[in-house]
Amino acid sequence: MTAGTVVSTPYAPFIEAIPHRFAREHLIIGIETEDSWELLVAARTPQWIPHNVGVELRQHVDQREIPADELAVLIDSAYETQTANSRRAGGESRSAFDVAPDDTDRDLLALADKGDAAQFVDMVLFQALARGASDVHVQPTANATLVRVRVDGVLIQTHSVGRDAAAAITSRIKVLADLDIAERRIAQDGRASVTLGRKSDSGRSVDLRISTLPTSHGERVVVRLLDTARDAGLQHFDALGMPSSVRESLEQIASSSHGMTLVTGPTGSGKSTTLYATLRWIAAQRSTLNIMTIEDPIECDLSEPGVAVSQAQVSTKKGTTFASGLRHILRQDPDVVMIGEIRDEETARIAVQASLTGHLVFSTLHTNDAASAVTRLTDLSIEPYLVGASLSAVMAQRLVRLIHQDCGGKGCEACLHTGFRGRTGIYELLRIDSDIRELIHAARGHHAIRDLAASRGMRTLTESGAELVASGKTSPAEIERVVSGV
Repeated sequence: MTAGTVVSTPYAPFIEAIPHRFAREHLIIGIETEDSWELLVAARTPQWIPHNVGVELRQHVDQREIPADELAVLIDSAYETQTANSRRAGGESRSAFDVAPDDTDRDLLALADKGDAAQFVDMVLFQALARGASDVHVQPTANATLVRVRVDGVLIQTHSVGRDAAAAITSRIKVLADLDIAERRIAQDGRASVTLGRKSDSGRSVDLRISTLPTSHGERVVVRLLDTARDAGLQHFDALGMPSSVRESLEQIASSSHGMTLVTGPTGSGKSTTLYATLRWIAAQRSTLNIMTIEDPIECDLSEPGVAVSQAQVSTKKGTTFASGLRHILRQDPDVVMIGEIRDEETARIAVQASLTGHLVFSTLHTNDAASAVTRLTDLSIEPYLVGASLSAVMAQRLVRLIHQDCGGKGCEACLHTGFRGRTGIYELLRIDSDIRELIHAARGHHAIRDLAASRGMRTLTESGAELVASGKTSPAEIERVVSGV
């Protein structure tokens, strides 16, 4: 059973009588049934807890066991609604928190013995993971501390607490990442790992990338959520929403022995996910190859049975850049190399040379469309004849939000009142043939390259988006949002 499959109405007497902290600590919630009500419990909930709840409510209770992470979602949702109603009625408002700097328990499902700040941060992180968020933003303002999550590429506010809570919340997050709590004048970066359930009970592990930045109203914090269990399912072509024609072409390119393929698009457009899916496909099809990556950071561990991929990470503190790391990788006798991003001339030149000397190279660039990647490489001082000789293909992509079919796009609690839920990709694949190569050699520019490719059947991002609109999967405004400027 996956999170979100139980849709239940909380049993009001339970919510009124049992504190949120108790329900969350012991993983128990009362819900209405057709005839009466029942308790939902987790496998690890002690049996005396349901008994005591029944005594407190002076009612006989039936109980049913469901997964702990799904149960925590129901508990938080039920009490969050009650808290919102209470605040609207002038009830209690949380204004400050106590941080617990000695707390080493990183299980987001366990709230026992944690201070208020630790509980609040853990619940925010858990709720963000349950909603499929990629980032959590903690933003202090003149009047309040805002908590927003990025879901399907869009920031949505989930909490607003007192301004004086910001320092405690930030300190709790710093504790997780072993950052300096006392240092509030300079930006800091760190990483942490939390779990959903205890590791001894096969709890799921989630990596966090944490960045702090001093602002005029206090430290701002962004937490990137790298959930391997969630993201692993996206690292296969079937999950990317890729048209069969694009997928078949990409598989042909990935079957080559050499050449360079670039995936382009803005930050958050799914470039790394596409490259991970490509590497997994290559590893599954050609197990005799030596596949290596250099990334900043490693967003997902590809190591698993049947996927022989070695991943290295950029570390400026240790003197490892994309360029230096790529040099070391090329001494490891690789067949396939993935470079997280081409950022400078040195990295670009090494990547081009590698592709020309018998290596299959994949990387990313930040460009609006596929043809602009050629211009970007020449802007990095790569000679046009080298660009034309090394480049096999460029694929531009975007992630487009899908209309939430259950509410017809009107907005509901399940889609956070956005009218959208989930995303799919739109793609523009430019294959470099002899005629396009001649245009590159002649430095004709990206407009000429795009026009020729389009005349030969390349579907642009706008055309791919229009197909999704015509099928009722997304809206014209959403396509305009993601492909504007192309």
